[in-house]
Amino acid sequence: MAYSDPTYVIFDGDEDAWAYRFMKGWNASENVSFEFANAHDLDNMTSRAQDEDYVKRNLRNRMNGSSQVLVLIGEKTKNLFRFVRWEMELALDLGLPIIAANLNGSRQQDASCPPIIRDKCVVHVPFK
Repeated sequence: MAYSDPTYVIFDGDEDAWAYRFMKGWNASENVSFEFANAHDLDNMTSRAQDEDYVKRNLRNRMNGSSQVLVLIGEKTKNLFRFVRWEMELALDLGLPIIAANLNGSRQQDASCPPIIRDKCVVHVPFK
């Protein structure tokens, strides 16, 4: 039986999309024991995705339908404010459990952790 509680994934789309694609590949593979219901697959954004208000409204709807949040933390994640920080702030406001997957392999909070989730009730794991 597949896991059906959607997971909302937050990541730097310019630098860390590779890790998100790995997760989607693992999820699709029959040879890898990795399952997750991807909240980003719940709907598609239209050509209006250039409008920040539209994008944030759509992302808010996805997160409202999620059971937990996974933040892929790369080198530049802590410096992103327009969407990534906003998504983490929304997750905190909604009281969703947050898992931070450190792309540098760290098993704990380190200097790459975005300040907004530093010293919060967040589980830090290495991305492997």
